[in-house]
Amino acid sequence: MGSRVPPLGIPLDASDTVLERLVLEETGKAVLSGERSSLLGREQNGGASPGSSPINVARREIFSRSISGSKSLSNDDIDLEDGKAAKERDKNSRNYRPLKIQNQAILSGLAYCLSSCSMILVNKFVLSSYGFNAGISLMLYQNFVSVVIVSILSLFGVISTEPLTWRLIKVWLPVNVIFVGMLITSMFSLKYINVAMVTVLKNVTNVITAIGEVYLFKKQHDNKVWAALFLMIISAVSGGITDLSFHAVGYAWQIVNCFLTASYSLTLRRVMDTAKQVTKSGNLNEFSMVLLNNSLSLPLGVLLVILFNEVDYLTRTKLAGHF
Repeated sequence: MGSRVPPLGIPLDASDTVLERLVLEETGKAVLSGERSSLLGREQNGGASPGSSPINVARREIFSRSISGSKSLSNDDIDLEDGKAAKERDKNSRNYRPLKIQNQAILSGLAYCLSSCSMILVNKFVLSSYGFNAGISLMLYQNFVSVVIVSILSLFGVISTEPLTWRLIKVWLPVNVIFVGMLITSMFSLKYINVAMVTVLKNVTNVITAIGEVYLFKKQHDNKVWAALFLMIISAVSGGITDLSFHAVGYAWQIVNCFLTASYSLTLRRVMDTAKQVTKSGNLNEFSMVLLNNSLSLPLGVLLVILFNEVDYLTRTKLAGHF
Protein backbone atom coordinates (compact mmCIF):
# COMPACT_ATOMS: atom_id res chain seq x y z
CA MET A 1 0.00 0.00 0.00
CA GLY A 2 2.98 2.28 0.44
CA SER A 3 3.73 2.19 -3.28
CA ARG A 4 2.13 4.61 -5.68
CA VAL A 5 0.76 3.37 -9.01
CA PRO A 6 0.17 6.04 -11.68
CA PRO A 7 -3.24 6.11 -13.28
CA LEU A 8 -3.80 4.71 -16.71
CA GLY A 9 -2.78 6.93 -19.58
CA ILE A 10 0.19 8.44 -17.68
CA PRO A 11 3.65 7.20 -18.64
CA LEU A 12 5.86 5.70 -15.96
CA ASP A 13 8.59 8.26 -16.49
CA ALA A 14 6.28 11.22 -15.83
CA SER A 15 7.60 13.92 -13.47
CA ASP A 16 6.76 13.99 -9.76
CA THR A 17 4.79 17.19 -10.18
CA VAL A 18 2.35 15.56 -12.63
CA LEU A 19 1.91 12.50 -10.39
CA GLU A 20 1.29 14.66 -7.34
CA ARG A 21 -1.36 16.69 -9.17
CA LEU A 22 -3.14 13.47 -10.25
CA VAL A 23 -3.04 12.01 -6.75
CA LEU A 24 -4.54 15.20 -5.33
CA GLU A 25 -7.32 15.05 -7.87
CA GLU A 26 -8.05 11.40 -7.02
CA THR A 27 -8.07 12.09 -3.31
CA GLY A 28 -10.42 14.97 -3.83
CA LYS A 29 -12.77 12.75 -5.81
CA ALA A 30 -12.63 10.05 -3.13
CA VAL A 31 -13.51 12.54 -0.44
CA LEU A 32 -16.43 13.90 -2.42
CA SER A 33 -17.81 10.40 -3.18
CA GLY A 34 -18.14 9.52 0.50
CA GLU A 35 -15.00 7.55 0.99
CA ARG A 36 -14.31 9.55 4.09
CA SER A 37 -17.36 8.03 5.85
CA SER A 38 -16.25 4.51 5.08
CA LEU A 39 -12.82 5.24 6.41
CA LEU A 40 -14.27 6.57 9.63
CA GLY A 41 -16.44 3.46 10.05
CA ARG A 42 -13.47 1.26 9.42
CA GLU A 43 -11.54 3.17 12.08
CA GLN A 44 -14.30 2.65 14.62
CA ASN A 45 -14.37 -1.09 13.93
CA GLY A 46 -10.62 -1.35 14.62
CA GLY A 47 -9.55 -1.28 10.99
CA ALA A 48 -6.70 0.51 9.45
CA SER A 49 -6.00 3.94 10.87
CA PRO A 50 -6.45 7.00 8.71
CA GLY A 51 -2.78 7.73 8.98
CA SER A 52 -1.97 4.51 7.14
CA SER A 53 -4.43 5.03 4.28
CA PRO A 54 -2.99 5.60 0.82
CA ILE A 55 -4.68 8.98 0.64
CA ASN A 56 -3.06 10.25 3.84
CA VAL A 57 0.26 8.72 2.89
CA ALA A 58 0.08 10.49 -0.44
CA ARG A 59 -0.90 13.73 1.27
CA ARG A 60 2.00 13.54 3.72
CA GLU A 61 4.43 12.72 0.96
CA ILE A 62 3.19 15.58 -1.20
CA PHE A 63 3.28 17.97 1.76
CA SER A 64 6.81 16.97 2.76
CA ARG A 65 7.97 17.25 -0.84
CA SER A 66 6.39 20.67 -1.26
CA ILE A 67 8.03 21.91 1.98
CA SER A 68 11.42 20.51 1.06
CA GLY A 69 11.06 21.94 -2.44
CA SER A 70 10.13 25.37 -1.14
CA LYS A 71 13.04 25.26 1.31
CA SER A 72 15.46 24.33 -1.42
CA LEU A 73 14.07 27.08 -3.65
CA SER A 74 14.31 29.64 -0.86
CA ASN A 75 17.86 28.52 -0.08
CA ASP A 76 18.77 28.80 -3.76
CA ASP A 77 17.25 32.28 -3.87
CA ILE A 78 19.22 33.28 -0.78
CA ASP A 79 22.42 31.88 -2.26
CA LEU A 80 21.80 33.75 -5.51
CA GLU A 81 21.11 37.00 -3.62
CA ASP A 82 24.24 36.53 -1.50
CA GLY A 83 26.28 35.85 -4.62
CA LYS A 84 24.93 38.97 -6.31
CA ALA A 85 25.61 41.05 -3.20
CA ALA A 86 29.17 39.72 -2.98
CA LYS A 87 29.74 40.54 -6.65
CA GLU A 88 28.40 44.05 -6.13
CA ARG A 89 30.69 44.56 -3.12
CA ASP A 90 33.70 43.32 -5.10
CA LYS A 91 32.78 45.60 -7.99
CA ASN A 92 32.40 48.60 -5.71
CA SER A 93 35.65 47.83 -3.91
CA ARG A 94 37.45 47.66 -7.24
CA ASN A 95 35.92 50.94 -8.36
CA TYR A 96 36.69 52.80 -5.13
CA ARG A 97 40.02 51.15 -4.37
CA PRO A 98 42.71 53.80 -3.62
CA LEU A 99 45.32 54.30 -6.30
CA LYS A 100 48.53 52.47 -5.45
CA ILE A 101 51.72 53.68 -7.03
CA GLN A 102 53.72 50.88 -8.50
CA ASN A 103 57.53 50.87 -8.19
CA GLN A 104 57.69 53.52 -5.48
CA ALA A 105 61.45 53.08 -5.22
CA ILE A 106 61.91 54.11 -8.85
CA LEU A 107 59.56 57.06 -8.39
CA SER A 108 61.44 58.18 -5.27
CA GLY A 109 64.76 57.90 -7.10
CA LEU A 110 63.50 59.98 -10.02
CA ALA A 111 62.11 62.61 -7.65
CA TYR A 112 65.46 62.77 -5.82
CA CYS A 113 67.39 63.14 -9.10
CA LEU A 114 65.05 65.90 -10.27
CA SER A 115 65.23 67.87 -7.03
CA SER A 116 69.00 67.42 -6.67
CA CYS A 117 69.74 68.53 -10.24
CA SER A 118 67.34 71.47 -9.90
CA MET A 119 69.02 72.59 -6.68
CA ILE A 120 72.49 72.38 -8.21
CA LEU A 121 71.44 74.35 -11.27
CA VAL A 122 69.72 77.05 -9.22
CA ASN A 123 72.70 77.43 -6.89
CA LYS A 124 75.12 77.56 -9.80
CA PHE A 125 72.98 80.18 -11.50
CA VAL A 126 72.82 82.35 -8.38
CA LEU A 127 76.48 82.02 -7.37
CA SER A 128 78.12 82.29 -10.80
CA SER A 129 75.77 84.10 -13.15
CA TYR A 130 74.72 86.75 -10.64
CA GLY A 131 78.06 86.86 -8.83
CA PHE A 132 76.47 86.32 -5.43
CA ASN A 133 79.31 85.91 -2.92
CA ALA A 134 77.34 84.89 0.15
CA GLY A 135 77.05 81.12 -0.19
CA ILE A 136 76.48 80.55 3.54
CA SER A 137 73.61 83.02 3.57
CA LEU A 138 72.09 81.26 0.58
CA MET A 139 72.36 77.93 2.41
CA LEU A 140 70.82 79.51 5.52
CA TYR A 141 67.89 80.83 3.53
CA GLN A 142 67.23 77.47 1.88
CA ASN A 143 67.38 75.61 5.19
CA PHE A 144 64.98 78.11 6.76
CA VAL A 145 62.49 77.56 3.94
CA SER A 146 62.77 73.78 4.46
CA VAL A 147 62.02 74.16 8.18
CA VAL A 148 58.97 76.31 7.46
CA ILE A 149 57.56 73.87 4.88
CA VAL A 150 58.08 70.77 7.02
CA SER A 151 56.65 72.51 10.10
CA ILE A 152 53.49 73.57 8.23
CA LEU A 153 52.96 70.06 6.83
CA SER A 154 53.44 68.59 10.30
CA LEU A 155 51.07 71.14 11.84
CA PHE A 156 48.26 70.19 9.45
CA GLY A 157 48.86 66.46 9.97
CA VAL A 158 50.09 65.76 6.45
CA ILE A 159 53.33 64.28 7.78
CA SER A 160 54.51 63.11 11.19
CA THR A 161 57.67 64.38 12.84
CA GLU A 162 59.37 63.70 16.14
CA PRO A 163 59.49 66.53 18.70
CA LEU A 164 62.93 68.05 19.23
CA THR A 165 64.30 67.22 22.67
CA TRP A 166 67.64 68.05 24.25
CA ARG A 167 68.61 64.39 24.33
CA LEU A 168 67.95 64.04 20.62
CA ILE A 169 69.80 67.29 19.83
CA LYS A 170 72.89 66.17 21.77
CA VAL A 171 72.96 62.86 19.94
CA TRP A 172 72.38 64.46 16.54
CA LEU A 173 74.75 67.43 16.88
CA PRO A 174 77.86 65.71 15.38
CA VAL A 175 75.81 64.67 12.36
CA ASN A 176 74.49 68.20 11.95
CA VAL A 177 77.97 69.79 12.08
CA ILE A 178 79.09 67.53 9.22
CA PHE A 179 75.83 68.28 7.41
CA VAL A 180 76.44 72.03 7.53
CA GLY A 181 80.05 71.60 6.39
CA MET A 182 78.88 69.45 3.50
CA LEU A 183 76.43 72.12 2.32
CA ILE A 184 78.89 75.01 2.66
CA THR A 185 81.72 73.28 0.78
CA SER A 186 79.25 72.37 -1.95
CA MET A 187 78.34 76.04 -2.32
CA PHE A 188 81.99 77.11 -2.46
CA SER A 189 82.98 74.50 -5.03
CA LEU A 190 79.97 75.19 -7.21
CA LYS A 191 81.01 78.81 -7.54
CA TYR A 192 84.24 77.84 -9.35
CA ILE A 193 83.44 74.51 -11.06
CA ASN A 194 80.88 73.82 -13.76
CA VAL A 195 77.91 71.59 -13.00
CA ALA A 196 79.13 68.67 -15.12
CA MET A 197 82.42 68.39 -13.23
CA VAL A 198 80.69 68.74 -9.87
CA THR A 199 78.47 65.80 -10.80
CA VAL A 200 81.45 63.70 -11.92
CA LEU A 201 83.55 64.51 -8.88
CA LYS A 202 80.71 63.66 -6.52
CA ASN A 203 81.15 60.02 -7.57
CA VAL A 204 84.36 59.96 -5.54
CA THR A 205 82.10 60.13 -2.47
CA ASN A 206 80.91 56.59 -3.21
CA VAL A 207 84.47 55.29 -3.19
CA ILE A 208 85.25 56.94 0.16
CA THR A 209 81.99 55.66 1.63
CA ALA A 210 82.69 52.08 0.50
CA ILE A 211 86.18 52.16 2.03
CA GLY A 212 84.76 53.58 5.27
CA GLU A 213 82.17 50.80 5.46
CA VAL A 214 84.91 48.20 5.18
CA TYR A 215 86.99 49.63 8.02
CA LEU A 216 84.24 50.93 10.32
CA PHE A 217 81.44 48.39 9.85
CA LYS A 218 83.40 45.39 8.47
CA LYS A 219 81.18 45.29 5.41
CA GLN A 220 82.53 43.31 2.48
CA HIS A 221 81.93 44.32 -1.13
CA ASP A 222 82.31 41.96 -4.07
CA ASN A 223 84.61 42.49 -7.04
CA LYS A 224 81.85 43.96 -9.20
CA VAL A 225 81.34 46.81 -6.74
CA TRP A 226 85.05 47.59 -6.62
CA ALA A 227 85.24 47.49 -10.41
CA ALA A 228 82.40 50.01 -10.65
CA LEU A 229 84.06 52.27 -8.06
CA PHE A 230 87.35 52.06 -9.97
CA LEU A 231 85.59 53.24 -13.12
CA MET A 232 84.18 56.17 -11.15
CA ILE A 233 87.70 57.19 -10.12
CA ILE A 234 88.89 56.97 -13.73
CA SER A 235 85.98 59.13 -14.91
CA ALA A 236 86.70 61.77 -12.26
CA VAL A 237 90.43 61.89 -13.11
CA SER A 238 89.76 61.97 -16.84
CA GLY A 239 87.21 64.75 -16.43
CA GLY A 240 89.60 66.81 -14.32
CA ILE A 241 92.43 66.46 -16.83
CA THR A 242 90.28 67.50 -19.78
CA ASP A 243 88.51 70.30 -17.89
CA LEU A 244 89.32 73.54 -19.71
CA SER A 245 87.90 75.64 -16.87
CA PHE A 246 90.03 73.94 -14.22
CA HIS A 247 90.11 75.90 -10.99
CA ALA A 248 92.32 74.65 -8.15
CA VAL A 249 90.28 76.34 -5.41
CA GLY A 250 87.04 74.86 -6.70
CA TYR A 251 88.55 71.36 -6.93
CA ALA A 252 89.94 71.67 -3.42
CA TRP A 253 86.53 72.59 -2.02
CA GLN A 254 84.94 69.73 -3.95
CA ILE A 255 87.42 67.16 -2.59
CA VAL A 256 86.67 68.37 0.93
CA ASN A 257 82.97 68.10 0.12
CA CYS A 258 83.41 64.47 -0.97
CA PHE A 259 85.05 63.56 2.34
CA LEU A 260 82.41 65.42 4.34
CA THR A 261 79.57 63.78 2.40
CA ALA A 262 81.05 60.33 3.00
CA SER A 263 81.58 61.18 6.68
CA TYR A 264 77.97 62.29 6.94
CA SER A 265 76.71 58.97 5.57
CA LEU A 266 78.95 56.91 7.85
CA THR A 267 78.24 59.00 10.96
CA LEU A 268 74.52 58.90 10.26
CA ARG A 269 74.64 55.12 10.11
CA ARG A 270 76.46 54.95 13.43
CA VAL A 271 74.25 57.48 15.26
CA MET A 272 70.88 56.36 13.90
CA ASP A 273 70.30 53.54 16.39
CA THR A 274 71.11 55.78 19.35
CA ALA A 275 68.91 58.57 18.00
CA LYS A 276 65.94 56.20 17.69
CA GLN A 277 66.32 55.20 21.34
CA VAL A 278 65.99 58.78 22.61
CA THR A 279 62.86 59.58 20.58
CA LYS A 280 59.38 59.21 22.07
CA SER A 281 58.12 56.82 19.40
CA GLY A 282 61.36 54.85 19.06
CA ASN A 283 61.58 55.77 15.39
CA LEU A 284 63.08 58.57 13.29
CA ASN A 285 61.59 58.98 9.84
CA GLU A 286 62.89 61.03 6.92
CA PHE A 287 60.79 64.10 7.69
CA SER A 288 62.03 64.18 11.26
CA MET A 289 65.61 64.01 9.99
CA VAL A 290 64.98 66.89 7.57
CA LEU A 291 63.46 69.00 10.33
CA LEU A 292 66.23 68.10 12.74
CA ASN A 293 69.09 68.81 10.33
CA ASN A 294 67.73 72.09 8.98
CA SER A 295 66.59 73.39 12.37
CA LEU A 296 69.95 72.76 14.01
CA SER A 297 71.76 74.26 11.03
CA LEU A 298 70.11 77.67 11.52
CA PRO A 299 72.04 78.85 14.61
CA LEU A 300 75.26 77.38 13.27
CA GLY A 301 74.64 79.05 9.91
CA VAL A 302 74.07 82.43 11.56
CA LEU A 303 77.37 82.05 13.42
CA LEU A 304 79.22 81.22 10.19
CA VAL A 305 77.64 84.16 8.38
CA ILE A 306 79.07 86.44 11.06
CA LEU A 307 82.50 84.76 11.03
CA PHE A 308 82.83 84.93 7.23
CA ASN A 309 81.73 88.57 7.29
CA GLU A 310 78.82 87.98 4.97
CA VAL A 311 76.68 90.41 6.98
CA ASP A 312 78.76 93.32 5.74
CA TYR A 313 78.53 92.00 2.15
CA LEU A 314 74.74 91.66 2.38
CA THR A 315 74.32 95.18 3.80
CA ARG A 316 76.49 96.73 1.07
CA THR A 317 75.05 94.69 -1.80
CA LYS A 318 71.77 95.57 -3.41
CA LEU A 319 70.12 92.20 -3.74
CA ALA A 320 67.52 93.58 -6.13
CA GLY A 321 70.31 94.32 -8.56
CA HIS A 322 71.52 90.72 -8.42
CA PHE A 323 68.16 89.00 -8.81
